[in-house]
Amino acid sequence: MDVTAQGERLAADLGRWLTDLTFVDLNTDEVTAQVIDAVVRWAEAQGWRVYRRAPSVLPLPPPLQQRHSVLDVACARPDGPPVVVEVDHTDRARTVQKLAAEADAGRIPIWVRWGVGRFTAPPPPVRMVTVEVARRAGPAGQGRLHSRTGDRPAPAHSTGGGTVAAQALPIPLTDPLSEPGEST
Repeated sequence: MDVTAQGERLAADLGRWLTDLTFVDLNTDEVTAQVIDAVVRWAEAQGWRVYRRAPSVLPLPPPLQQRHSVLDVACARPDGPPVVVEVDHTDRARTVQKLAAEADAGRIPIWVRWGVGRFTAPPPPVRMVTVEVARRAGPAGQGRLHSRTGDRPAPAHSTGGGTVAAQALPIPLTDPLSEPGEST
């Protein structure tokens, strides 16, 4: 299996794994930590060696160019090239640069984006997996809170669970399982 096909298969598998991820009223850092933890569990379930905050091949911008960026998750696989995963809630050009550099170094790059939608697919060979969440204003001075309580259909560019835009669904006025005239 070539690297492109492996990347697509792995991104699809990770996307399926993340569809079961649920949480309620977490802040941005807590959601990112939950998603990273889920990615680590996925990689460990494959039997891979997993490294958090692994060094990237991409150096930091000046004046720190002697140091390297870090990856959220890096996975050493006995049967193929390493897999690297970045988790973000925003559309960061630096993340795409980092993952493209990792691909150039022979790794399979996956970008897990989480948020309310409007995910823009990165250029190949970076694969995107999306995790859609709902958000609401948190208590005064504490920012936004995010929740994920169930599966959603994936957008066309993603192998993960999420939607590009929120859909307004009608709220049924009656229980569809009860017979007319029957109270619930």
